[in-house]
Amino acid sequence: MNNPVLGVSDLTRSFSQGGQTIEVLRGVDLQVGAGEIVALLGPSGSGKSTLLQAVGLLEGGFGGSILIDGEETARLNADGRTRVRRDKLGFVYQFHHLLPDFNATENVVLPQMIRDKTRAEANDRATSLLTALGLGHRLTHRPSQLSGGEQQRVAVARALANQPALVLADEPTGNLDEATADVVLAEFLRLVRGEGTAALVATHNERMALKMDRVVRLHEGRLA
Repeated sequence: MNNPVLGVSDLTRSFSQGGQTIEVLRGVDLQVGAGEIVALLGPSGSGKSTLLQAVGLLEGGFGGSILIDGEETARLNADGRTRVRRDKLGFVYQFHHLLPDFNATENVVLPQMIRDKTRAEANDRATSLLTALGLGHRLTHRPSQLSGGEQQRVAVARALANQPALVLADEPTGNLDEATADVVLAEFLRLVRGEGTAALVATHNERMALKMDRVVRLHEGRLA
């Protein structure tokens, strides 16, 4: 694969517990190409979230190499990791984590203003993304006024607001009923493909995983 957006090599992570060493990741190698949506499939406890935390530069203690958009992140300081997260990554979690005092548009505007976009530019981008996700009539509604599926759509728009090179999604439909999850996943995949963004999506749901471009399976800390 030429110039992958994500390149993980020999990634390891272990914890000490009760005098024993628990190996969560055992030499993971993974590449995700530009515009590719990869499902990270595995049961609870297989290390999916730990892998996403590593790739998302959300905590330390990992061994190996993580290249994001061609940049080696292993030796970055805290400011450097923050810059990569801000400029190159988007995140979608099982729970939407929207700011409750801001409406749908404002939740998508705020991360853009952190990257120094004007309010008008950020508002236009937010409106475009939310409308593409079927929320054009809900732009001024706060999270408490939105359904679970609508809240997660706002979270998807927020993740894509700054046109990241890579979106990381951790069980993005895991908190939704099956029918709503199917709709939200379809819209997520359509929008990510339309944006040309790479994505790594952790899930334990094989049926959903098979809707993505490629499936990799994590078992006992190794990719199969």
